[in-house]
Amino acid sequence: MFHLQTILHPTDLATNAENLFRRACELAEDYHARLLVLHVIERVAAYGEVGVVVDTEADRAEVLKQLCALRGPPAVLVDHLLAEGAPADVIVRVAEETHCDLIAMGTHGRRGISRLLLGSVAEQVVRRAPCPVLTIKDVLAASAPADAPHALAGN
Repeated sequence: MFHLQTILHPTDLATNAENLFRRACELAEDYHARLLVLHVIERVAAYGEVGVVVDTEADRAEVLKQLCALRGPPAVLVDHLLAEGAPADVIVRVAEETHCDLIAMGTHGRRGISRLLLGSVAEQVVRRAPCPVLTIKDVLAASAPADAPHALAGN
């Protein structure tokens, strides 16, 4: 039998985050596992007018508020983690540090040229994770037009 004590659920807090979070909660509930919900704030390098990121404590507080709004059923112990860095690197590091038994994450993320150059976060995590990775297809993103805006941070 596959025994899970700790499940890591990285989230980018996109509009579909609640749906993916619910799937992770169902898994945690089925296995009586602790659920770690992680959001990674990705820093963007500033080159001229491109890629400038404004980071204030108010922004971090708002992200933390959104993250903590993801609440599971009473039977699931949920811990929220906010970290900064390259999403795949941070996800793998947190999985190692917390001895996760499984990473459950969405498959959406980078598209177009950034995916071609950098790869998807899910793909990088699958290749480097210290534990099994369950990818959950994001049906909302799959049905959205290719030119629709989407979040890049976290996943």
